[in-house]
Amino acid sequence: MESFHFAPDYELPRWPFQPPPELGSDTLVRHPIVIVGAGPAGLTLACDLAQRGVRAVLLDEDDTVGVRGASSRGICYAQKSLEIFERLGIYRRIADKGVTWSFGRTFSGEEEVYNFNLKTDSVSAQPPFINLQQFYLEWFLVDRILELGFTDLRWKNRVTRIVPGGDGARVEVETPAGPYAIEAGYLIDASGANSAIRTQLGLDAHSSRSTDRWCISDVRFKKPLPVERWTWVDAPFNEGRAVWQHLMADGVWRIDYQMPEDCDTAHISKPEVAGARLREQLGPGVEFEFVWIGPYGYRDHLLDRFRHGRVFFIGDSAHVVSPFGARGGNSGIQDAANLGWKLALVMQGQAGDALLDTYDAERRPAAAQNLQVASRTARFLAPRSPAEHTLRRAVVALAARYPFARALVNTGRMSVANDYPAARHLPEGGRTLQNLPLRWSDGRPTTPMQLLAEGTKCLGIWFAPTRAQAEAAAEVAVSLPLQLVAVGGESSLPTLQPDHALARQLGVGSPGSFCLVRPDAYRAALLTDPTPAAIATALHTALAQDA
Repeated sequence: MESFHFAPDYELPRWPFQPPPELGSDTLVRHPIVIVGAGPAGLTLACDLAQRGVRAVLLDEDDTVGVRGASSRGICYAQKSLEIFERLGIYRRIADKGVTWSFGRTFSGEEEVYNFNLKTDSVSAQPPFINLQQFYLEWFLVDRILELGFTDLRWKNRVTRIVPGGDGARVEVETPAGPYAIEAGYLIDASGANSAIRTQLGLDAHSSRSTDRWCISDVRFKKPLPVERWTWVDAPFNEGRAVWQHLMADGVWRIDYQMPEDCDTAHISKPEVAGARLREQLGPGVEFEFVWIGPYGYRDHLLDRFRHGRVFFIGDSAHVVSPFGARGGNSGIQDAANLGWKLALVMQGQAGDALLDTYDAERRPAAAQNLQVASRTARFLAPRSPAEHTLRRAVVALAARYPFARALVNTGRMSVANDYPAARHLPEGGRTLQNLPLRWSDGRPTTPMQLLAEGTKCLGIWFAPTRAQAEAAAEVAVSLPLQLVAVGGESSLPTLQPDHALARQLGVGSPGSFCLVRPDAYRAALLTDPTPAAIATALHTALAQDA
C-alpha cells in the first residue's frame, strides 16, 4: 500500500498581545475609525488608510495570519488588486513570492476545447493574475502596516458586542487581560463570512448553500507542468467530474476536485482517498506530498445594504460568492480600496459624510454582479437538470471547432475590476484605469498608481492644454484635493509624454480633453471644455458634495 506524506506546517508569524490603554479605565475613548478583522479586506483598508496618513484601530481575535495548519484559502489575486498593492507598497513582495500567470486551458476528457490568454487585452504594469497563498498576502500587509505607522493593530482582541449610535458605535472587546470598551466614529466590519456583528444587528444576508461538493488538495509533486490554469469540465481521472489545477508559491499546487453531491466529506478528505485521486491524475511513479486537504461546499450571501449608519461591511461580511473566477477575496480587497480614500477625505475635512454613501452605491452592485457571474459558472459545472446536462455536452462538443461556442464554456469567468453604474456622483458611470506604464516628458517612468500614491487627491489628466488654461486651473486646484497633469502640450503643468494607450483607456482623443480620475483609479468625469469652474464642479460632483 502506498504511503502518503504531509509537508511540515508553515511557520506563520505571531505578534504579541499588548494590553490596550483603555483596559481598566472608566473613560470611553473615542477612535475615529475602528476596523474589525485582520483578513485581506480589513488589512487592505488599514494599510490604505495608513498610506494616506489616517489613523485607525484594527482589532483581531487571533495573533497570526491565515489559518493554522497551512490551509491556504484564497490564492488568486487579480490585476486590479495587484494594482492596489502596487500603490500600497507590497506588490514587489507579492510578485517575487507568488506565481504569475495569464494563460488557461479547458479540457473535456483528454481533449483541449478552449484556451485563453488574459494578457492579450492588458496594458497594465501588473499581470492579469498572481497566485499566492492568502497567509503570505496578509503577512506582507501586516509588515507594511507596521512600517507605515498610524494603525493601532491589536491582536487577541475579540469584539463581543457593538452598540450603534447616531454618531458612531460603542465596541465591547474581550482580551486575555480582561474586557474593555471603546467608541468608534466609524466602525468597519471586515470579520468575514460568519460575522458576529452582522448577526447581532439582525441583518439578513440572504444566504444559500450549494449541494455541489469539492475536495481541495494542496500538494507538492515532482512532475514538470506549465504554469497555467488548467480546468477539466469532466476529468476522466475524477469520474467525469470537474477539476481545477493551479500553481502557488513554494511549488505547491492547488487542485480542486468536484465530488458527488451526497458524498461523505470526512471520507473524501482522508489522505488515502485524496491520494488515490491524485495518483489517478499524475500517473504511477510520481512522488508527491500533501500540504493540506479539506472539503468545501459553496455558499453565498449578499447584504441588502453595505452601510448601516456609522457601521460599514466589507469583504465576506458583506458578500460571499462561489470562488469560481477568484471573485471573492479580490472583491473584498477592492471594497477596501473603494472605502479607504472616501474615509480619508472625510477624516481630513475635504469631503462630507455623503461621500461614504457612494461606497454602498458602487460596491453592492459590483458584488451582485460577481454573484451572478459565479452562480452561472456553478450551473455550468453542476447542471441541475437533464436539459442543462444536454446543453453543456453540446457546448463542450462545439467549442473545439467553433469560436462562438468557446464563449459559452463557463469554467469560471476570471475576476475583473467592476464598472460602477451611473449615479448622481458618477453621471457617466465609472470604469477603472489600468496601471499602464507612462513616461514624463523628460523620459522618467511612472504609472497612474505612482501618481496616486501620495496623499489623497483626484488626478486631472489634461491632454495638451494651453498655457493659459493650465495656469487658470492650477490656481483653483490649490484649494481642492486635486493634482493636475498634462499629456503633451506646452503648459507649465507636470507633463507626460503623449500615449495612445492612455487616451484609449480614458476614452479621450482631441487636444484639450480633460479626464478626472479618482484616488482609486476610477474615471469620474470627461470634460471637453475644462474651464476652472467646470473642473471644480466635476470634482465636487465626484465627491458627492454641492459645488
